Amino acid sequence: MPSFAEKVASQIPSEVRMISGCHDAQTSADANITTFQLPNPAGRAGGACTAALLQVLYDRPSIASANDNTSWVEVLRRMRGNLEQQGFEQVPQLSSSRIIDVNEPMTIVNDNPSGVKRAVLIGINYVGQQGELAGCHNDVKNISKYLQQVQGFRPQNIITLMDDGIHDNPTYDKIMQAFQWVVNESQAGDTVWIHYSGHGGRVPDDNGDEDDGYDETLIPIDFQRKGQIRDDDLLRYLVKPMREGVLMTCLMDCCHSGTVLDLPYRFIADGDHYKMERNDDFDMDHLIAVAQMAAAVASSFDVGSVGRMAQSVIQSTGLVEEIDECCVIL
Repeated sequence: MPSFAEKVASQIPSEVRMISGCHDAQTSADANITTFQLPNPAGRAGGACTAALLQVLYDRPSIASANDNTSWVEVLRRMRGNLEQQGFEQVPQLSSSRIIDVNEPMTIVNDNPSGVKRAVLIGINYVGQQGELAGCHNDVKNISKYLQQVQGFRPQNIITLMDDGIHDNPTYDKIMQAFQWVVNESQAGDTVWIHYSGHGGRVPDDNGDEDDGYDETLIPIDFQRKGQIRDDDLLRYLVKPMREGVLMTCLMDCCHSGTVLDLPYRFIADGDHYKMERNDDFDMDHLIAVAQMAAAVASSFDVGSVGRMAQSVIQSTGLVEEIDECCVIL
């Protein structure tokens, strides 16, 4: 009989890691990122999670390369230390589709020298809307700079979505299309980086797979019309169809982001955990059901139908209030 790990590997072919700034029940925050000692940061405001991670990565530029032995646990705990120094209570965590020895060196780039590096970078300030943020565009600019200057990503392999009047707007459809692009283009040996900076939310679970009764969500700019992007959608259209041999790292700088990719393993950098453990809330039956629904995603994808499903469960009353309160700037 297949083991739990073998079942997961059969349903999630690629190696997926996600760094998040907080638990599902925690909120994230805009911060004054000039205090995080980043090299020439874009602007004053930014996400605390993104800034804390970049501070660690820039402190030792060789991190995540074959020439550095800095471990996952050291990176995440230093990240938490950076947050605490600035007065934030967020607890970073790492979740994954495979068990990772967190005492081994951090890696975010595939070891295939001929592999292509692709990225989808999403920054939403919700310009002109209630709950407007200040630093999400800066997060994208700072991450893009790091990926290109330190990790060797090429501009032609990066999709950037921002509500800045210059780039494509991060609408529901545009975000899902960007995920479809990176899934369809990526092959074994390639590297993928996904970055989301914006509001995150929670909506009542609609299929019974969440022990806490809520789906975690990403909130696109047109959420009041098209709805939110549920964790089930991210699993079905981004995580599950990614090909075997691809290494994908996701940085989710938003509220309620702890399990937004619904991955089976996690490590919490709270000082009480010393290894990656199986996520007790992970639902294998749900993963298998998602796998069956996602069988044709890579070749056939109807953004409109997904958007219509999301729109049918919008609860606009209270949502604007929620996103207005979830992020603060210090």
